[in-house]
Amino acid sequence: MVTNQSGCDVVVVGAGMVGAACALYAARAGLDVVVVDRGPVAGGTTGAGEGNLLVSDKEPGPELELALLSGQLWSELAQELGEAIEYEPKGGLVVAATPEALTALTELAAGQRTAGVETIGVAAGQLHEVEPHLAPGLAGGVLYPQDAQVMPTLAAAHLLRASGARRETGRTVTGVLRGADGAVRGVRTDRGDFLAPAVVNAAGTWGGEVAALAGVTLPVLPRRGFVLVTEPLPRRVRHKVYAADYVADVASDSAALQTSPVVEGTAAGPVLIGASRERVGFDRSFSLPVVRELAAGATRLFPFLAGVRAMRTYLGFRPYMPDHLPAVGPDPRVPGLFHACGHEGAGIGLATGTGHLIAQTLAGRTTDLDLTPFRPDRFPEEAAP
Repeated sequence: MVTNQSGCDVVVVGAGMVGAACALYAARAGLDVVVVDRGPVAGGTTGAGEGNLLVSDKEPGPELELALLSGQLWSELAQELGEAIEYEPKGGLVVAATPEALTALTELAAGQRTAGVETIGVAAGQLHEVEPHLAPGLAGGVLYPQDAQVMPTLAAAHLLRASGARRETGRTVTGVLRGADGAVRGVRTDRGDFLAPAVVNAAGTWGGEVAALAGVTLPVLPRRGFVLVTEPLPRRVRHKVYAADYVADVASDSAALQTSPVVEGTAAGPVLIGASRERVGFDRSFSLPVVRELAAGATRLFPFLAGVRAMRTYLGFRPYMPDHLPAVGPDPRVPGLFHACGHEGAGIGLATGTGHLIAQTLAGRTTDLDLTPFRPDRFPEEAAP
């Protein structure tokens, strides 16, 4: 029987971007934090992400409010951490292939603008001034100057380092410890217990499994996605560029395969190409048809890519929730249990706001945003996977 124990104020389960942000802001609120993960830092969904910090793909509502808060916090961290996290405020360009798609995009942008998003309409004749290598014949687009990017693995590592939190990687959480009153007392791992009056579930796609260890349900499901990486190139794609139907794919409830072209250059030179979405469990099989579809979509946006070599592909699992909102905040079913997971493909961008809000609740402060839409117990029990 494991008997060694270690105490702290907060145990954060998960050393991805969201867990790192929770640790950073909790530590800055004066709390003693331990971060536990069965793998390395950023070893899960974070390490398979593109590092997008987006407002462009979010409709007005709670998620957009969280994205705007997070964007402000990312900007502050970029000033503090400098080039270490490869923060690039390059902006996003959403393009429409048809007049009908442009009308829908323009209406979305109008609602986003009312909610505080900066948007700039780009007429068809101006697209090549913004992105010179775009395909001809597009109907127009909208430029989003607030969109940005970080290098996710580096950013998670630097946020954790800046937090000063103790990192306990290579330790699998096997239970959530609870007292006679039902309140959290810490976590049990395969290599010892960590005692704390608060546990933050920042386990991403595996957040439902951690919730189950505490005796509650959280309907987090994996949504697989591939990314195609080209050879290093001179900078020919200036922004994150994607087709307007990408927004509909993000909001879709379908388990079937969906692809929409998303193309962006990186500071290191390679072009990243997405995006695919499908619910196939934790199947890590390579899918040539999906990758071919990604390549075809990218060349429709940027014809020059037809002559560029693809160097590799990788895949990850987005933590999908039925209503496309993460679980953020205290779980009323288990005193001392907090959730910070289920962000789907937006976890990198929403991490800072999530960590900030979690820290405010841990410290007993009024949160900057209303957490009601993100309540972990908002789903009926039968919604659990």
